[in-house]
Amino acid sequence: MVKEPISFYSEGYKLDGDLFLPDDLGSHETRSGIVLCHGYTGVKDLYLPDNARVLCDAGYIVLTFDYKGWGKSEGARDRLAPYSRVADVQSAITFLGAQDQVSAGQIGIYGTSYGGATVTWTAAIDQRVQCVVSVVGVGHGQRWMRSVRRPDEWVDMLERSEADRIQRTLTGESERADRSEILLPDRQSAELAAAARKNNPDAINTLPLDYIDETLQFHAEWVVDKIAPRPILFITTDDDRLVPPEESESLYAKAGEPKKLVVLKGYGHYEVYVEPAFSEVMAPTLDWFQEHMPARPKN
Repeated sequence: MVKEPISFYSEGYKLDGDLFLPDDLGSHETRSGIVLCHGYTGVKDLYLPDNARVLCDAGYIVLTFDYKGWGKSEGARDRLAPYSRVADVQSAITFLGAQDQVSAGQIGIYGTSYGGATVTWTAAIDQRVQCVVSVVGVGHGQRWMRSVRRPDEWVDMLERSEADRIQRTLTGESERADRSEILLPDRQSAELAAAARKNNPDAINTLPLDYIDETLQFHAEWVVDKIAPRPILFITTDDDRLVPPEESESLYAKAGEPKKLVVLKGYGHYEVYVEPAFSEVMAPTLDWFQEHMPARPKN
């Protein structure tokens, strides 16, 4: 696998990315391409290089990047901005499709955690997407945030969000809070995420409270039915306590054919990024892409 640093623009902002090329890619050969999309507060160098390696080994050209305001990408810092993220993915698709090594019209997208919502929405509005994989994704932002909170915590969060909405409208500034106050991870997720993020300088630990409003207003299941007849795969796990499996199940129920739902057994949210669950995620992912969008398209 060859890794090349790249950059491209989305809505006028320069985004930082990496292009991964298979070692056996011939000088005049073309392959199918896949854009990888990280989650809620992820960055491109956290987990996604492992996915890129597996996909590259299978023959695909892979692109990872950071959304506006994340990592080294330009833009307002640390925003969720879900609709803006969709625009970023569309620009990533344009960039990948413009590469001489990428087969025309053969681009898929893969999203993990909140990235599962991002790729679902992108595929629903962008016909260039040929194949989709959503892993432990969020289907309905409000339902998700409500499902992992006690009633008092839910009411307190809404009140805090309303106060911040007024403040940032009047002053242009959103209060920042510890990441765990908004994401509210379970014990296992908190421990695994902290360990993974510890040595990554681009991983941040505080978020603006506008994250709350932006999460409560973005529901990928509203548009998932617009993807068909292009294929979409959902992968979740029955012990995910951060993004419950009901989120992927709801997306699957509303999606059109061809579609597939894979439910792994006994893993938590962040366990899907490490072995042995990682291989259980990538096996059906590879099968799905190879069935619906082979790495070496027939001309």
